[in-house]
Amino acid sequence: MFIDPAFAQASPAAGPDPFTGLLIPMLLMVVIFYFLVIRPQSQRASQHREMVEKVRRGDTVVTSGGMVGKVTKVTEGSDEVEVELSDTLRIRILRSTLMDVRAKGEPVKEST
Repeated sequence: MFIDPAFAQASPAAGPDPFTGLLIPMLLMVVIFYFLVIRPQSQRASQHREMVEKVRRGDTVVTSGGMVGKVTKVTEGSDEVEVELSDTLRIRILRSTLMDVRAKGEPVKEST
């Protein structure tokens, strides 16, 4: 009926640390987020940057506005390229607005 005084004064058993219990799942989520979102996006950005840097005269390009044209003038060190949309229409566009660069004889890609 009576509780032993030594048992009554004992500290409760220490459970798992709540900080550690939250830290492991948070680190796991960061690692998963990195491999599923950040890494693929940075790879796509570097591929796009490389593709735009290699654009040359005669390539067929697709702009972010959906216009398809042929590159007529590329100035090294400049952010602009000159694109011929028709026989009478030439425009200067920024390299960063190029979405796709096709080689001179490359066919149109089929969408699947």
